[in-house]
Amino acid sequence: MKKNPLGISGSLFTAGLVLGALITGPSVEAAPKKVLVVTTTVGFRHSSIPTAEKILAQLGAEGGAFTVEYARVEPNDPQFRGADGKPDAEKVKAAVKEVLAEKMSPAALKKYDAVIFANTTGDLPLPDEQAFLDWIKSGKGFVGMHSAADTFDKHVPLNPYVEMLGAEFKEHHAQVKVDIINQDKECPACRHLPATWEVFDEIYLFNAFDRSKVHGLLTLDKHPNEKTPGDYPISWCKEYGKGRVFYTSLGHREDVWDPKAPDRKNPPEVAEAYQKLILNGIKWAAGDEHWNAKPQKAVE
Repeated sequence: MKKNPLGISGSLFTAGLVLGALITGPSVEAAPKKVLVVTTTVGFRHSSIPTAEKILAQLGAEGGAFTVEYARVEPNDPQFRGADGKPDAEKVKAAVKEVLAEKMSPAALKKYDAVIFANTTGDLPLPDEQAFLDWIKSGKGFVGMHSAADTFDKHVPLNPYVEMLGAEFKEHHAQVKVDIINQDKECPACRHLPATWEVFDEIYLFNAFDRSKVHGLLTLDKHPNEKTPGDYPISWCKEYGKGRVFYTSLGHREDVWDPKAPDRKNPPEVAEAYQKLILNGIKWAAGDEHWNAKPQKAVE
């Protein structure tokens, strides 16, 4: 009987290889995470929402990190128009309620790893808001862009959604170019960014922000328009129970999302950098990456 170079008889050697293959099995890549993108609105509706929907789908598909489903209602759809040809607010709100009842019920949420609020606004008629927050707290992920902070903003510090997110929208002034400070150059979301990142966008000011409860990623050290010194956060992450929350106030403008968007105030590189920021935020929130999300001191 022939022996292999290790001196093991051929039949025993072959049997060992087969057994090893059965034990180890073929290498299998982790299945992509499942993400729900919510773009429904019952307040102001950003024109950048279709761009956001497109870019989020592309980011998931290009790297294979996550798949995307949507909870969305397009108010300009002919089915929602009133006798005057304009969107009927009541029809739109009813449609939003129906879509959210389908996509965000406690049973439906079980199939997702993270939920993204991309420029949502107003008091969305969730089927069970507390169940949604408990779902995040159980170990799931939440990602918010721009007016996610203008959602459920009842202007009370103990609002459960605001507590989860870390702040609520207060106001904004004219769109402006700002030099954003990179607070965590080691974080995967920020390590591709320079120490200061120049962006033109609509910059939010917040109520109920407590830096001792978040891990700062991006900020300003002066008012975006008035230039008075202060602490003006742009992006952060935080733990919420066992869950993970990532937020950025950037994303009002189409050219912040898409390097090919027309009517540009930002060079394409800004959108490319923004996409890396939110992609890594989504991957972390969905549980694919691990960061330090412990609060740190404000940038001096």
